[in-house]
Amino acid sequence: MATRPLDLADPDEFRRWYAILREAELFERPEAPMWSEREMEVALNRDDPADKLSAYASVDHDTIVGAGLTALRLLDNPDKAFVHVAVAPALRRRGIGSAMLGELVETSVRAGRTVMNAEAWLPQGQREVHPYRAFAEKNDFSLANVEIRRILRLPVPAERLAAWAAEAAEHHHGYSIATFVDDVPGELLESYCHLRNQLRLDAPTGDIELDAGGLTPEALLERQSIAKAQGRTAFITIAVDSTGEAVAYTSMAVPEHEPLYIHQGGTLVRRAHRGHRLGLAVKVANLAAIQPAFPDRTMVNTANAETNGPMVAINELIGFQQVEELAEFQKLTAPEVSDTVP
Repeated sequence: MATRPLDLADPDEFRRWYAILREAELFERPEAPMWSEREMEVALNRDDPADKLSAYASVDHDTIVGAGLTALRLLDNPDKAFVHVAVAPALRRRGIGSAMLGELVETSVRAGRTVMNAEAWLPQGQREVHPYRAFAEKNDFSLANVEIRRILRLPVPAERLAAWAAEAAEHHHGYSIATFVDDVPGELLESYCHLRNQLRLDAPTGDIELDAGGLTPEALLERQSIAKAQGRTAFITIAVDSTGEAVAYTSMAVPEHEPLYIHQGGTLVRRAHRGHRLGLAVKVANLAAIQPAFPDRTMVNTANAETNGPMVAINELIGFQQVEELAEFQKLTAPEVSDTVP
């Protein structure tokens, strides 16, 4: 058995690889959201200026038995790599996952990364005993953070959204709230990128230490282009202060190839502007815009660190309910040492 880069030029190989990834991801969680085959294909074939996503296959006698991914940040956090392995349930406990994980870690170390991050979805209350944790610890990954996945059943009554919006408005005089579909106006790109970059610092991440993001307006525009090619429609609601800067935002994405879900993205209020109910205001405005545009969608999917009290409180007020946990694991490695004498 060997692990090698996936041949993206071979559509049959890609389909077999994706089938393993999907089966593993949805094992014992059949209604969970997941990137469609189209979304994954676009992500692997387009050059994202902020993230390098690479696919790998474990092959046994020309048969793909495992699917793997690495993601390397290109504009920030240059010491970190995200690694993911997937083995079909019928083929587990044969060493396939551990062998692939070892290869992905080695590949990431050769790329100059020394902090490996991985994650796994777990049923509620099983973080201490679930086999996925045992697998991670067997491979020297330690539990570093736990997020809680929640879903919101749609629709939320329009009158309830209006009441929350009116209540929040009493606290944010001097700010304007606007919702944009897919594209953020040019005059807001710089301050919107600042918000997106700050999210990596402000959102609780347990023992995982992250630097601020490095997203630029140019990189953001390219990422928006990739999302459109994936068939995703983005709704972005921004609070703007009296100087014309974006000071709070929230985003949601509607995937064309997934009929049930809307995906909640990041939400952040700049520290100097907190205490004005802007977090609630932008989330409610975004929901009010997206529900009538996509009345067939029945759920909003989100995840937050269990220690993120303010955001959890807003989500629970709106009606999000817990469904499972996201265990985030981390492994520290030594940098690769070159034999070349300078």
